[in-house]
Amino acid sequence: MTAAINNPILNSPYEQPDRHYVVGPQGPTGEVRDGRRPSESFIPIAATNKGKRAKDGSVQEGFDFDLTRERREKNNLINDIRRDVEKWRRDGQYAGVTPISRKLLQHWADSSRENRVIFAQREAAETAIFLTEVAGRTHGYADWRKRLEPENEAHNKGLPRAALKMATGSGKTVVMAMLIAWQTLNKQYAPRDTRFTNRFLIIAPGITIRDRLRVLLPEDSENYYDLRDLLPTDLKGGLDSARIAITNYHSFLLKDAKEIKGVAKNTRLLLKGDRKEDPFKETQQAMVSRVLRDLGADKQQIMVLNDEAHHCYLSRPIQAGERLDKEQKEENDQAGVWFSGLQAITKHVGIKQIWDLSATPFYLSGSGYNEGYIFPWTVSDFSLMDAIEAGIVKVPRTPVDDDADEELVTYLRLWDYVGQQLPKRSAKDTVNNWLPPKELEGALRSLYRSYEKAYGHWEKVLKPHGETPPVFIVVCPNTVVSKLVYDWIAGEAIVEDDEVTVIAHKAGNLQLFSNVIDGRPVARPSTILIDSAQLESGEALKDDFKKAAGLEIAKFKAEYRQRNPGADVEKLTDEDLLREVMNTVGKKGKLGADVRCVVSVSMLTEGWDANTVTHILGVRAFGSQLLCEQVVGRGLRRRNYATNDEGYFEPEYANVYGIPFQFISSDKPVVDPTPPKPSIEVRAMEGREHMRITFPKLDGYRVELPDHDIWLNLENAPVFEIGPNTVPTWVEMGGVVGKRELEEGDPTKYRPQQVAFALAKRILDEQFTTAGDKRPWLFPKLVKICQDWIEQRVVLKGGYSLGYLMTITEARVLAAEQVWNAITRHVGNRRERLRPMINRFDPGGSTGGVEFITRKRVVTTEKSEVSHVTLDGKDGNTWEQLLASELELNKNVHAYAKNDHLGFTIPYVHKGRSHSYIPDFLVRLSKHDESDIERTLIIEVSGSQKSPGPTQQKATTARDSWCAAVNNHGGFGRWGYIEMTDPNSFKVRIVDAIRALYEDSPIIGDPDLLDFTETGSDRSARGA
Repeated sequence: MTAAINNPILNSPYEQPDRHYVVGPQGPTGEVRDGRRPSESFIPIAATNKGKRAKDGSVQEGFDFDLTRERREKNNLINDIRRDVEKWRRDGQYAGVTPISRKLLQHWADSSRENRVIFAQREAAETAIFLTEVAGRTHGYADWRKRLEPENEAHNKGLPRAALKMATGSGKTVVMAMLIAWQTLNKQYAPRDTRFTNRFLIIAPGITIRDRLRVLLPEDSENYYDLRDLLPTDLKGGLDSARIAITNYHSFLLKDAKEIKGVAKNTRLLLKGDRKEDPFKETQQAMVSRVLRDLGADKQQIMVLNDEAHHCYLSRPIQAGERLDKEQKEENDQAGVWFSGLQAITKHVGIKQIWDLSATPFYLSGSGYNEGYIFPWTVSDFSLMDAIEAGIVKVPRTPVDDDADEELVTYLRLWDYVGQQLPKRSAKDTVNNWLPPKELEGALRSLYRSYEKAYGHWEKVLKPHGETPPVFIVVCPNTVVSKLVYDWIAGEAIVEDDEVTVIAHKAGNLQLFSNVIDGRPVARPSTILIDSAQLESGEALKDDFKKAAGLEIAKFKAEYRQRNPGADVEKLTDEDLLREVMNTVGKKGKLGADVRCVVSVSMLTEGWDANTVTHILGVRAFGSQLLCEQVVGRGLRRRNYATNDEGYFEPEYANVYGIPFQFISSDKPVVDPTPPKPSIEVRAMEGREHMRITFPKLDGYRVELPDHDIWLNLENAPVFEIGPNTVPTWVEMGGVVGKRELEEGDPTKYRPQQVAFALAKRILDEQFTTAGDKRPWLFPKLVKICQDWIEQRVVLKGGYSLGYLMTITEARVLAAEQVWNAITRHVGNRRERLRPMINRFDPGGSTGGVEFITRKRVVTTEKSEVSHVTLDGKDGNTWEQLLASELELNKNVHAYAKNDHLGFTIPYVHKGRSHSYIPDFLVRLSKHDESDIERTLIIEVSGSQKSPGPTQQKATTARDSWCAAVNNHGGFGRWGYIEMTDPNSFKVRIVDAIRALYEDSPIIGDPDLLDFTETGSDRSARGA
């Protein structure tokens, strides 16, 4: 177990770090070593206490966390330059620089100043000055620029780039101000020195950062030169000659000419004709003139400062067989716009030097390089671990242990548990009573309880001094999930014409974050929904997002009217308003001052600089440590920069769930990979649409029963266990160093009768309410039934309590279903009716959307819309190949498809847990006549290379629940299920199964649960 280290801060924020924690196989050991930590490419975070035990019971001593598939080596160029800069700095005379540079360097290093410059900022500026003025020019110092030139030729087409790596919150903007001052003042005093310029272009990835960088303009009232005392008094006037343009990279996009605006697309194409260049778009030279118009017509080259420069790179061509997802394509497109803009400026004006600033100057996924590969032109590094040890940033604490019966720490690897259960697209109909997966609800409630402690501290200690409340961030994968999470947290209200006209009937589930209290919206929303990517681009918000954020837009407009009497609110766009709210979270006296919770679509923008964030919940996939650090970085800015009596900062913490940081670098040698197998594109074939197979997507099944007398029969009712196999009751959070926090769970003691009431209410609402017609006379009996069920079937283990059924909605639903099943198992001669629960967000799929790359063995098809059958197993699956061959030959098979990338799953329960079963083949039968319904056979190939698993439960559910429910629905034709267990009998078994499906024999489901002939769904299915 990682040693507990109560105070993580070892170094002064104003001096070169001279001590660091030793990192062992399981994280920081507690041992402090003298000297500077070498620059390495790894991410620091606490090792978990769980997941270290192998299947044989042995304890794993170390981990290979090498996600980039490369050996994580020391960054030699950075370490070499750092040693020279340290030697050069040592006597305080800064040999080899101009008198102006020396004066600035000594001013920044002055320890007697009241407003001292943080060492991380000094080192970055010193490195830039050293490389420009000293390296290769002063005796004893190598010309490190020669090491950069080949890297820039290989990666940047010769653009003169150098990157300064600085942890989030360590002050990149201050460094930019220092670089501007150094260059401008030297140019002022030595106009002919070609090393210097007074023309600067500052490029940001979005509007937020662009606007925040106004502090780099000397004329700005809050400029950093004055605010941070960056200039000696006698040099301040020299900044007047600086010419600075600040933009976001979107300005590099070529704009349409005024004459073409409003012209139809087809007309434009006709006017363009065969010309390659679009005559109605500005030229590259015109774009450069537009971007640089604030810099005047001077011929001298400019200096470029790229903020968050990991968004600017030249991607490698896509290799054969590679596929990029939508997010990767967008990242590459954006990086290409930024990079080509710099190329255009180089061509038409000239660039003296490009300084890249980023906490994560690494290649992104999809760039053609391994994700996390550090930009090889990086010349300095003040890492996250350095920043933690110097107290410059908050210490991120992640879950390191809990009491759940899982190998993984549940709330650290949250996406592994909930990713498949969250929607990827909007529901066809309005979604009511959405149930978050139990692990997601558990994580929300657990982290919220931790937030309540931070909020209580704020109320007692900080609020009396005018400080703003702590902030809780939830990062979601898409607009659909963010809206569901937002409504669950904050409640709902319907907004029309900027006014709240209809109020939802319930408040949010987390009291401090609810925007609806007592059926009315609060005056100022405590929770906001943000799509920072839309806001940052400067484009109009999409309608679905504006509708989702309707309440907060209306409320903030009302508050804006109050704050700005007489202002024309109609000129304030929704985009302007939400951007203002987003950018002022945690800022006293601003629109966002009172926001406590931010639900974000994708990541919050890098320019988001709230320093009040104390809790972060990641509800999305984190495929790389780069992404982890970027998201966690939104919560690392300190609130308090006062030093203690020893001159150190006091530690501050941010609690983080759902973001699986890793920090161990691997010393394992790189092994040359074996050549990959040839890749095959598997896709739906044009011209085979008549062979398309469609299918419904189910979440589960429900039983309908006529309303007769009810009673409980527990003879076959399963035990409902509440224990470590559910979700954690407590979570321990720890940083890589520093104090840990124990979130001890919900302290409320729930009586069995309370739980019985809750279960009875749910059963009454779900099972006995039709079109709003409730049957309250059944409630007392349902309560008694639920009490009996709790007493006789609920088993508590490992210190768990009935509170699990009150705090986790999914658990309450499952319990109510089990009670209901016990009620309906033995009810005389009444007939049960099984119904499908169709997914509201993604109700159906088909073979028409198949498109993927595989390196598995494949067999080409003729009777399938999909081009190939992929064969499972290392060397292919001969049983599957044999079955495909038989299906091709059978005259009653109209079409078939291997269930690979179709998205067809069968939900089932095994050992009290929900699972998804993916059967092997779907087979659509030929129709005997035009009036016949569609008939589809599900085939499972059991045995061969298949793992045993709960095969019986899968088969039983597929046939007797899935097929029965879907057949009863009537809208999807007739379905049957069969297993193939002996390859010698495949041909005969297929013939028998097809005949059975034509005859509606028992392979279509449990006859006792089928009722399509009674309800008439059979006729509707036939379309008769």
